[in-house]
Amino acid sequence: YNVLRKCYTYTVDSGVFADPFTLKYAYHVKESLDIPRMEKAAGYLLGTHDFKAFTSLKSKTKSTVRHLFAISITQEGSLIKFTYEGNGFLQHMVRILTGTLIEIGLGTREPEEIPLLLENGLRSEAGFTAPPHGLCMMRVDY
Repeated sequence: YNVLRKCYTYTVDSGVFADPFTLKYAYHVKESLDIPRMEKAAGYLLGTHDFKAFTSLKSKTKSTVRHLFAISITQEGSLIKFTYEGNGFLQHMVRILTGTLIEIGLGTREPEEIPLLLENGLRSEAGFTAPPHGLCMMRVDY
């Protein structure tokens, strides 16, 4: 109960063919992702917001307000890593944030939609939930 900060990384394999060595640990998206667009969208997510649109409908959490300290999107070869640092995360929050950013990277959604999603809080308006196999908890600070 004394957690100050958590850090998660979600890995996407953007190669034309899925790498068999990372298949269990990275979500394969064969289309090219526009990293600058995703970074622009990620900037809107920083700070303290109500992330109701980015949590599972099954979530029983009293408050959906969280603070994101940092989001970084880096590419190493065909692997794109989304790293999230915050004071806490809701159920499926990182996976839904990543799914939304992927849709922005594919061009099916605009970065400027993020403030509207935060404001209206509708899960149905946010992006898809990325599959669990790309997610990894990296660190917990107490």
